[in-house]
Amino acid sequence: MRFFTSLDIDFIGSRYKFFIVSGLLLLMTTFALIYRGGPSYAIDFTGGIFMQISFQDKVALQDVRKTMEESGISSFELQSSGNTDNIVMLRAKKNRESLEEFENLVKNSISSRFPGNVIKVEKVEYVGPSVGKHLARQAIYAFLFALLGMIVYVAFRFKSSLWGVASVIGILHDVIISFGFLVLVNKETNITIVAALLTLAGYSINDTIVLFDRIKENMRFVVKEDFSAIINKSINEVLVRTVVTSFTVFVIACSLFFFGGEVIHNFAYVMIIGTVLGVFSSVFVCAPLVYEWEIRRSKRLKKAVSR
Repeated sequence: MRFFTSLDIDFIGSRYKFFIVSGLLLLMTTFALIYRGGPSYAIDFTGGIFMQISFQDKVALQDVRKTMEESGISSFELQSSGNTDNIVMLRAKKNRESLEEFENLVKNSISSRFPGNVIKVEKVEYVGPSVGKHLARQAIYAFLFALLGMIVYVAFRFKSSLWGVASVIGILHDVIISFGFLVLVNKETNITIVAALLTLAGYSINDTIVLFDRIKENMRFVVKEDFSAIINKSINEVLVRTVVTSFTVFVIACSLFFFGGEVIHNFAYVMIIGTVLGVFSSVFVCAPLVYEWEIRRSKRLKKAVSR
Protein backbone atom coordinates (compact mmCIF):
# COMPACT_ATOMS: atom_id res chain seq x y z
CA MET A 1 0.00 0.00 0.00
CA ARG A 2 3.00 2.34 0.20
CA PHE A 3 2.56 2.83 -3.53
CA PHE A 4 -0.34 5.15 -2.80
CA THR A 5 1.79 7.52 -0.70
CA SER A 6 3.49 8.77 -3.87
CA LEU A 7 0.29 9.66 -5.70
CA ASP A 8 -0.29 13.25 -6.74
CA ILE A 9 -3.57 13.14 -8.66
CA ASP A 10 -5.28 16.34 -9.73
CA PHE A 11 -8.81 15.51 -8.58
CA ILE A 12 -10.05 19.09 -8.72
CA GLY A 13 -8.82 19.57 -12.27
CA SER A 14 -10.94 16.61 -13.41
CA ARG A 15 -14.03 17.60 -11.41
CA TYR A 16 -16.23 18.42 -14.40
CA LYS A 17 -15.66 14.98 -15.91
CA PHE A 18 -16.88 13.37 -12.71
CA PHE A 19 -19.79 15.78 -12.43
CA ILE A 20 -20.82 14.40 -15.83
CA VAL A 21 -20.48 10.83 -14.51
CA SER A 22 -22.71 11.71 -11.56
CA GLY A 23 -25.23 13.29 -13.91
CA LEU A 24 -25.31 10.17 -16.07
CA LEU A 25 -25.87 7.97 -13.02
CA LEU A 26 -28.73 10.19 -11.91
CA LEU A 27 -30.19 9.99 -15.41
CA MET A 28 -29.92 6.20 -15.16
CA THR A 29 -31.98 6.37 -11.96
CA THR A 30 -34.60 8.50 -13.71
CA PHE A 31 -34.69 6.08 -16.65
CA ALA A 32 -35.04 3.10 -14.29
CA LEU A 33 -38.00 4.72 -12.50
CA ILE A 34 -39.72 5.49 -15.82
CA TYR A 35 -38.95 2.08 -17.32
CA ARG A 36 -40.17 0.17 -14.27
CA GLY A 37 -43.12 2.48 -13.69
CA GLY A 38 -41.78 3.50 -10.30
CA PRO A 39 -40.39 1.39 -7.46
CA SER A 40 -41.87 -1.97 -6.58
CA TYR A 41 -43.00 -1.85 -2.97
CA ALA A 42 -43.03 -4.94 -0.78
CA ILE A 43 -45.86 -5.85 1.57
CA ASP A 44 -44.29 -3.66 4.26
CA PHE A 45 -45.70 -0.68 2.35
CA THR A 46 -48.59 -2.14 0.32
CA GLY A 47 -50.30 -4.45 2.78
CA GLY A 48 -51.03 -8.10 2.09
CA ILE A 49 -51.96 -11.47 3.56
CA PHE A 50 -50.53 -12.86 6.78
CA MET A 51 -50.58 -16.60 7.47
CA GLN A 52 -49.26 -18.58 10.41
CA ILE A 53 -48.71 -22.24 9.56
CA SER A 54 -47.76 -25.01 11.99
CA PHE A 55 -46.12 -28.29 10.94
CA GLN A 56 -46.21 -31.58 12.76
CA ASP A 57 -42.52 -32.14 12.00
CA LYS A 58 -39.73 -29.62 11.68
CA VAL A 59 -39.16 -28.07 8.25
CA ALA A 60 -36.35 -26.05 6.71
CA LEU A 61 -37.32 -22.48 5.86
CA GLN A 62 -35.54 -22.64 2.50
CA ASP A 63 -37.68 -25.63 1.50
CA VAL A 64 -40.86 -23.72 2.31
CA ARG A 65 -39.51 -20.73 0.37
CA LYS A 66 -38.88 -22.90 -2.69
CA THR A 67 -42.39 -24.31 -2.42
CA MET A 68 -43.93 -20.83 -2.42
CA GLU A 69 -41.88 -19.81 -5.47
CA GLU A 70 -42.95 -22.92 -7.37
CA SER A 71 -46.61 -22.26 -6.50
CA GLY A 72 -46.46 -18.92 -8.33
CA ILE A 73 -46.44 -16.59 -5.32
CA SER A 74 -44.00 -13.94 -6.52
CA SER A 75 -43.80 -11.52 -3.59
CA PHE A 76 -43.65 -12.93 -0.09
CA GLU A 77 -41.65 -13.03 3.13
CA LEU A 78 -41.07 -16.01 5.41
CA GLN A 79 -40.12 -16.11 9.06
CA SER A 80 -39.83 -19.03 11.45
CA SER A 81 -40.89 -18.81 15.06
CA GLY A 82 -38.15 -17.92 17.50
CA ASN A 83 -39.09 -20.84 19.78
CA THR A 84 -39.63 -23.66 17.33
CA ASP A 85 -38.96 -24.73 13.74
CA ASN A 86 -42.50 -26.11 13.42
CA ILE A 87 -44.19 -22.72 12.92
CA VAL A 88 -43.73 -20.61 9.80
CA MET A 89 -45.17 -17.13 9.28
CA LEU A 90 -45.90 -16.11 5.70
CA ARG A 91 -46.53 -12.57 4.49
CA ALA A 92 -47.50 -12.12 0.85
CA LYS A 93 -48.86 -9.37 -1.36
CA LYS A 94 -52.60 -9.36 -1.88
CA ASN A 95 -53.34 -11.03 -5.21
CA ARG A 96 -56.59 -11.51 -7.06
CA GLU A 97 -57.42 -14.56 -4.96
CA SER A 98 -59.64 -14.25 -1.93
CA LEU A 99 -58.27 -15.17 1.48
CA GLU A 100 -59.84 -18.60 1.21
CA GLU A 101 -58.42 -19.22 -2.27
CA PHE A 102 -54.97 -18.06 -1.18
CA GLU A 103 -55.11 -20.28 1.89
CA ASN A 104 -56.03 -23.31 -0.22
CA LEU A 105 -53.23 -22.55 -2.69
CA VAL A 106 -50.64 -22.43 0.09
CA LYS A 107 -51.98 -25.54 1.85
CA ASN A 108 -52.08 -27.60 -1.36
CA SER A 109 -48.57 -26.52 -2.37
CA ILE A 110 -47.10 -27.34 1.05
CA SER A 111 -48.97 -30.66 1.30
CA SER A 112 -47.58 -31.72 -2.07
CA ARG A 113 -44.06 -30.72 -1.02
CA PHE A 114 -44.17 -32.31 2.44
CA PRO A 115 -46.35 -35.43 2.20
CA GLY A 116 -46.97 -37.01 5.58
CA ASN A 117 -46.16 -33.80 7.46
CA VAL A 118 -49.51 -32.63 8.85
CA ILE A 119 -49.96 -28.87 8.55
CA LYS A 120 -52.44 -26.53 10.18
CA VAL A 121 -53.19 -22.91 9.27
CA GLU A 122 -53.47 -21.28 12.69
CA LYS A 123 -54.13 -17.76 11.45
CA VAL A 124 -54.87 -16.04 8.15
CA GLU A 125 -55.78 -12.38 7.84
CA TYR A 126 -55.49 -9.42 5.51
CA VAL A 127 -53.19 -6.58 6.55
CA GLY A 128 -54.44 -3.35 5.00
CA PRO A 129 -52.30 -0.71 3.29
CA SER A 130 -52.84 1.73 6.19
CA VAL A 131 -49.98 0.02 8.01
CA GLY A 132 -47.86 0.44 4.90
CA LYS A 133 -48.64 4.15 4.72
CA HIS A 134 -47.59 4.54 8.34
CA LEU A 135 -44.30 2.75 7.67
CA ALA A 136 -43.70 4.89 4.57
CA ARG A 137 -44.19 8.08 6.60
CA GLN A 138 -41.87 6.78 9.29
CA ALA A 139 -39.23 5.98 6.67
CA ILE A 140 -39.46 9.51 5.23
CA TYR A 141 -39.21 11.04 8.70
CA ALA A 142 -36.16 8.88 9.43
CA PHE A 143 -34.39 10.15 6.30
CA LEU A 144 -35.30 13.78 6.91
CA PHE A 145 -34.19 13.78 10.53
CA ALA A 146 -30.98 11.92 9.65
CA LEU A 147 -30.11 14.42 6.91
CA LEU A 148 -30.97 17.41 9.10
CA GLY A 149 -28.86 16.04 11.94
CA MET A 150 -25.92 15.51 9.60
CA ILE A 151 -26.16 19.08 8.24
CA VAL A 152 -26.18 20.49 11.78
CA TYR A 153 -23.30 18.30 12.93
CA VAL A 154 -21.05 18.98 9.93
CA ALA A 155 -21.87 22.70 9.98
CA PHE A 156 -20.99 22.84 13.69
CA ARG A 157 -17.89 20.66 13.24
CA PHE A 158 -16.45 22.73 10.40
CA LYS A 159 -18.03 26.07 11.35
CA SER A 160 -19.68 26.46 7.94
CA SER A 161 -23.14 25.50 6.73
CA LEU A 162 -21.65 25.11 3.23
CA TRP A 163 -19.69 22.05 4.27
CA GLY A 164 -22.82 20.53 5.83
CA VAL A 165 -24.90 21.13 2.71
CA ALA A 166 -22.15 19.68 0.49
CA SER A 167 -22.03 16.57 2.68
CA VAL A 168 -25.78 16.05 2.46
CA ILE A 169 -25.71 16.53 -1.32
CA GLY A 170 -23.15 13.70 -1.40
CA ILE A 171 -25.42 11.54 0.75
CA LEU A 172 -28.45 12.20 -1.45
CA HIS A 173 -26.28 11.44 -4.49
CA ASP A 174 -25.39 8.02 -3.04
CA VAL A 175 -28.86 7.15 -1.76
CA ILE A 176 -30.70 8.16 -4.94
CA ILE A 177 -28.32 6.31 -7.27
CA SER A 178 -28.28 3.21 -5.04
CA PHE A 179 -32.07 3.26 -5.08
CA GLY A 180 -31.89 3.57 -8.87
CA PHE A 181 -29.84 0.38 -9.08
CA LEU A 182 -32.49 -1.34 -6.94
CA VAL A 183 -35.28 -0.21 -9.25
CA LEU A 184 -33.24 -1.10 -12.35
CA VAL A 185 -32.99 -4.77 -11.33
CA ASN A 186 -36.63 -4.70 -10.11
CA LYS A 187 -35.92 -5.45 -6.46
CA GLU A 188 -38.73 -4.74 -4.02
CA THR A 189 -38.49 -1.88 -1.57
CA ASN A 190 -39.12 -2.95 2.01
CA ILE A 191 -38.07 -1.97 5.52
CA THR A 192 -34.75 -3.81 5.07
CA ILE A 193 -33.98 -1.60 2.06
CA VAL A 194 -34.77 1.52 4.10
CA ALA A 195 -32.38 0.31 6.81
CA ALA A 196 -29.71 -0.34 4.16
CA LEU A 197 -30.09 3.15 2.67
CA LEU A 198 -29.82 4.75 6.13
CA THR A 199 -26.72 2.64 6.82
CA LEU A 200 -25.31 3.77 3.49
CA ALA A 201 -25.98 7.41 4.43
CA GLY A 202 -24.00 6.98 7.66
CA TYR A 203 -21.16 5.27 5.84
CA SER A 204 -21.05 7.98 3.17
CA ILE A 205 -20.92 10.86 5.65
CA ASN A 206 -18.11 9.14 7.57
CA ASP A 207 -15.81 9.19 4.53
CA THR A 208 -16.73 12.79 3.78
CA ILE A 209 -16.03 14.00 7.33
CA VAL A 210 -12.60 12.36 7.32
CA LEU A 211 -11.75 14.12 4.05
CA PHE A 212 -13.16 17.49 5.16
CA ASP A 213 -11.24 17.26 8.42
CA ARG A 214 -7.97 16.78 6.52
CA ILE A 215 -8.81 19.71 4.21
CA LYS A 216 -9.46 21.98 7.19
CA GLU A 217 -6.23 20.88 8.84
CA ASN A 218 -4.20 21.55 5.71
CA MET A 219 -5.83 24.96 5.30
CA ARG A 220 -4.34 25.94 8.66
CA PHE A 221 -0.83 24.66 7.98
CA VAL A 222 -0.40 24.95 4.21
CA VAL A 223 -1.19 28.62 3.72
CA LYS A 224 1.01 29.33 0.67
CA GLU A 225 -0.81 26.98 -1.72
CA ASP A 226 -4.10 27.77 -3.43
CA PHE A 227 -7.33 26.05 -2.46
CA SER A 228 -7.30 23.49 -5.28
CA ALA A 229 -3.79 22.34 -4.33
CA ILE A 230 -4.85 21.99 -0.69
CA ILE A 231 -7.87 19.85 -1.61
CA ASN A 232 -5.81 17.67 -3.96
CA LYS A 233 -3.16 17.24 -1.28
CA SER A 234 -5.81 16.29 1.29
CA ILE A 235 -7.49 13.72 -0.96
CA ASN A 236 -4.17 12.09 -1.80
CA GLU A 237 -3.24 11.94 1.88
CA VAL A 238 -6.44 10.12 2.92
CA LEU A 239 -6.55 7.91 -0.17
CA VAL A 240 -4.90 4.91 1.52
CA ARG A 241 -7.32 5.07 4.44
CA THR A 242 -10.29 5.41 2.08
CA VAL A 243 -9.24 2.53 -0.18
CA VAL A 244 -8.49 0.12 2.68
CA THR A 245 -11.64 0.91 4.64
CA SER A 246 -13.93 0.81 1.62
CA PHE A 247 -12.40 -2.38 0.28
CA THR A 248 -12.91 -4.08 3.66
CA VAL A 249 -16.58 -3.08 3.73
CA PHE A 250 -16.96 -4.09 0.08
CA VAL A 251 -15.58 -7.59 0.74
CA ILE A 252 -17.89 -8.07 3.74
CA ALA A 253 -20.90 -6.86 1.73
CA CYS A 254 -20.02 -9.27 -1.09
CA SER A 255 -19.77 -12.13 1.40
CA LEU A 256 -23.23 -11.30 2.76
CA PHE A 257 -24.60 -11.00 -0.77
CA PHE A 258 -23.38 -14.41 -1.93
CA PHE A 259 -23.54 -16.41 1.33
CA GLY A 260 -25.85 -14.51 3.68
CA GLY A 261 -29.13 -15.96 2.47
CA GLU A 262 -32.30 -14.51 1.03
CA VAL A 263 -33.20 -12.32 4.00
CA ILE A 264 -29.99 -10.24 3.95
CA HIS A 265 -29.54 -10.34 0.16
CA ASN A 266 -31.06 -6.95 -0.68
CA PHE A 267 -29.32 -5.24 2.25
CA ALA A 268 -25.96 -6.51 1.01
CA TYR A 269 -26.77 -5.45 -2.56
CA VAL A 270 -27.33 -1.85 -1.44
CA MET A 271 -24.10 -1.86 0.57
CA ILE A 272 -22.07 -3.17 -2.38
CA ILE A 273 -23.31 -0.34 -4.60
CA GLY A 274 -23.16 2.20 -1.78
CA THR A 275 -19.59 1.39 -0.77
CA VAL A 276 -18.34 2.35 -4.22
CA LEU A 277 -20.59 5.41 -4.40
CA GLY A 278 -19.53 6.55 -0.93
CA VAL A 279 -15.91 6.86 -2.02
CA PHE A 280 -16.91 8.44 -5.32
CA SER A 281 -19.12 11.12 -3.76
CA SER A 282 -16.62 12.10 -1.07
CA VAL A 283 -13.77 12.56 -3.54
CA PHE A 284 -15.51 13.62 -6.73
CA VAL A 285 -18.71 15.35 -5.53
CA CYS A 286 -18.45 16.82 -2.03
CA ALA A 287 -14.89 18.20 -2.16
CA PRO A 288 -15.30 19.70 -5.69
CA LEU A 289 -18.61 21.30 -4.63
CA VAL A 290 -16.88 23.01 -1.71
CA TYR A 291 -14.13 24.17 -4.07
CA GLU A 292 -16.62 25.52 -6.62
CA TRP A 293 -18.53 27.44 -3.95
CA GLU A 294 -15.42 28.91 -2.32
CA ILE A 295 -13.92 29.97 -5.65
CA ARG A 296 -17.14 31.58 -6.85
CA ARG A 297 -17.55 33.35 -3.50
CA SER A 298 -13.99 34.68 -3.70
CA LYS A 299 -14.68 36.03 -7.19
CA ARG A 300 -17.85 37.77 -5.99
CA LEU A 301 -15.97 39.33 -3.06
CA LYS A 302 -13.22 40.60 -5.39
CA LYS A 303 -15.79 42.16 -7.72
CA ALA A 304 -17.52 43.80 -4.77
CA VAL A 305 -14.24 45.22 -3.47
CA SER A 306 -13.20 46.49 -6.92
CA ARG A 307 -16.42 48.44 -7.18
